[in-house]
Amino acid sequence: MATASLPLPEGLRLGFVGAGKMAESIARGVAMSGVLPPSSIRTAHRLPERREVFRSFGVKILENNAQVVDDSDVVIISVKPQVVKDVLLELNPLFSEGKLLVSVAAGIKMKDLREWSGHSRLVRVMPNTPSAVGEAASVMCLGERATKTDGEWVASLFTAIGKIWIADEKHFDAVTGLSASGPAYIFLAIEAMADGGVAAGLPRNLALSLASQTVLGSAAMVNRTGKHPGQLKDDVASPAGTTIAGIHELEKGGFRGTLMNAVIAATNRCRELSK
Repeated sequence: MATASLPLPEGLRLGFVGAGKMAESIARGVAMSGVLPPSSIRTAHRLPERREVFRSFGVKILENNAQVVDDSDVVIISVKPQVVKDVLLELNPLFSEGKLLVSVAAGIKMKDLREWSGHSRLVRVMPNTPSAVGEAASVMCLGERATKTDGEWVASLFTAIGKIWIADEKHFDAVTGLSASGPAYIFLAIEAMADGGVAAGLPRNLALSLASQTVLGSAAMVNRTGKHPGQLKDDVASPAGTTIAGIHELEKGGFRGTLMNAVIAATNRCRELSK
C-alpha cells in the first residue's frame, strides 16, 4: 500500500554512503523539491568528478564515509550490493540509536543489514532508475525497531523522486523483478515499437519520439484514470480495426506471457543472489 509522508524536522542532516548515480538522483530530488536544503546533505567519494557532481548542487563534501555517518541523522547506504557487508562492518562502531539507517542496496536483507551494522533503526528501500527523472517507483519496508515517524521521513525523501509504497520484506524479490528490472523491459518495448515504425516507413527520430511518448501517455492514463489497463485496451480496440489486428499479432507471439516470464525470471535471480 502507499505510505504517508511527514515533513522533515528543521536541521535534519542526510548523508549518503556511496555517491553513485542512485545517490545522486535521490540527493538532487530532495534538494530540488525543497524537502531539505542542499546544505543539509553530505557525502564522500574518492573520485574528484563524483565529488564535483554533488558539490555542483550544494551538497557538503566530506573526506570519508566515517565522517558522513558521524555528521548525519539519516544515513542512506547506496553502495553496490557486493560491498555492503564490508562497508557496514567498517562503519559499525559509528552507528547509534539516534541515527536512522536506510539501505537501497538490491538483494541485501534486513537481517544481514542489522547484523553487519549492529543497528536497529533500519529501513530498506527498493527504488528504480527512473528516479533520475523524478518518476521512481520505490517500495520500502521498516525494520522491527523503526518507528512510524521513521517511515514517514523516508517517504518524504523518496516522494521527492517519484512514488513510494510500503510492503513486507518477503515481497522485495518480486519488487526487484517487476519495478527495479522493469524499466529495461519498457526500454526494449520502446525500441521495438520504434523499429516497427521505421519498418513501416517512418523516419527514425519520429518513430522513436512517437514510441516513447506513447508509452509515457499510456502509463499516465492508467495512473490518472484508475481504469484497469484491460479496459483501456478494449476502449481503443475497435471491431475489425487496426489496433485489434496489432494485438492479435502480439498474442500470437506470446507477448503477455513473455513479460510475465521476464518478471518471474528476474525475481528468481534476485532470490538466488540474496541467499
